[in-house]
Amino acid sequence: MQLPLPKFSIILLLLFLSLQVSAQDFQGQAIYQTKTSMDMSGWGGDQMSEQRKKQIADRMKSMLEKTYVLNFNRSESTYKEEEKLAAPGSGNSRWGGMMSSFTGGPQYKNVKEFLILQEQEFFGKQFLVKDSLSSLDWKLGSETKQIGQYTCFKATTIKPVDDMDFMSMRRRNRGNDEKKEGEEKADSTKKESDDPFDELEVPKFVVVTAWYTPQIPVSTGPGEYHGLPGLILEVTADKTVMLCTKIVMNPQEREAIDRPEKGDIVTREEYNQIMKDKIAEMREMYGGRGGRRN
Repeated sequence: MQLPLPKFSIILLLLFLSLQVSAQDFQGQAIYQTKTSMDMSGWGGDQMSEQRKKQIADRMKSMLEKTYVLNFNRSESTYKEEEKLAAPGSGNSRWGGMMSSFTGGPQYKNVKEFLILQEQEFFGKQFLVKDSLSSLDWKLGSETKQIGQYTCFKATTIKPVDDMDFMSMRRRNRGNDEKKEGEEKADSTKKESDDPFDELEVPKFVVVTAWYTPQIPVSTGPGEYHGLPGLILEVTADKTVMLCTKIVMNPQEREAIDRPEKGDIVTREEYNQIMKDKIAEMREMYGGRGGRRN
């Protein structure tokens, strides 16, 4: 029996609407373990005792090894550190709070609008860093590997590095700064800088290797990474590795993917300048009173 045209049109319309609702309702959650290796010599570690190195490494472990939660739908995502209670007597809350100014707070991405928002707190003031998502020129490869139950494909790119990227800081290569033979030598009485940042530098670019799975057709991933034909499950960028350890598709209890609105809106460049100005102010404040110790 052939359905009358009006009824058939209504059925098609209802089917279309149900597919639209299903697409909008799609959501997933991915858990990432991140780890950053750090060369202690870059912080004067070659003059430190092994005990002192261990003390600093233990103190920085909570910052260098973290767990993040990515909640995503087809176009939006939030990426934030998993909340954990600080160990009693750890005494690292002040250190961790200051370092979060460099490493970043909760993040929102919208790949459809090419928008990224990141919450930042710096010396008690709340900022909302707003920028366009960077365009990464991914080179797609045919190499595959299995991550959990997902088949992943390899992709690589060269990414410019933010000049305040704490995780990519390394010891400056003083060999390039040495004068050629026969040139006038610097005054031997000149003191070395008390500022540890003078001994560090950030590379202009780093190689990024990502593994993505087309089995989850969303163009997002951990942190600022995006732009591949599938969810990014692993990223190696410079000294940092982000590895997905768990995925839940369409969880029963869903996290809201809300666009943050609190804080003074600034660009990344403006926020970096705010940090630089504050660091310069602190250097001037403590420079004459045992700056290295403070």
